[in-house]
Amino acid sequence: MAPPLTVGFDLDMTLIDSRPGIKATYLELSARTGTYVDADAAITRLGPPLEEEIRRWYPEERVAEISDVYRGLYPEHAIDGSPAMPGAREAIAAVQARGGRAIVVTAKFEPNAKLHLAHLGIDADAVIGSLWAEAKAEALREHGAGIYVGDHIGDVRGARAAGALSVAVATGPCTAEELRAAGADVVFGDLTEFPAWLDRYVAEGADGAEGADAAAASA
Repeated sequence: MAPPLTVGFDLDMTLIDSRPGIKATYLELSARTGTYVDADAAITRLGPPLEEEIRRWYPEERVAEISDVYRGLYPEHAIDGSPAMPGAREAIAAVQARGGRAIVVTAKFEPNAKLHLAHLGIDADAVIGSLWAEAKAEALREHGAGIYVGDHIGDVRGARAAGALSVAVATGPCTAEELRAAGADVVFGDLTEFPAWLDRYVAEGADGAEGADAAAASA
């Protein structure tokens, strides 16, 4: 008997366009702390843990404190202004319509990740936060995810560490070429291509994945 279908998804720039909300939060953080933060530059580097960006603007001894301030400001300033990415709801629904589980595994602070999904009406089966790159494999293995979908080479690394198929979307800071070079098995322009691919994958298994990759590469 085949194991149940479980697909993991990254959050920022995979399921949601969090750039407007993150920019607003950085601007508020800068105003409150009196320290300049280039919010426009920060939103081009989404993916890694928050602390990596905070270190660019604040001394190391304040990184934990400032990160906590940012996370506290986030619900008020980031949730309303961050829309779903094209195809996000449909991608989650496609997994669930096939009797599968769609989980979100993200580097974002878990309570804030859940606020985004609730606000946008994206009904994931589980949300696991504060995991980045290879550490995402912990949650992917725990939930039995055979596929992980993300926009960053760190997501590709997480999928490969978990032994999961890496499906990448070129909607974040990494190009399609960078995602392929990192080892992504399938690369799409965005999530609107995911449901049709999933149909083929479920029907054909690995052959479906290879066929979809070839189609994506020629798109």
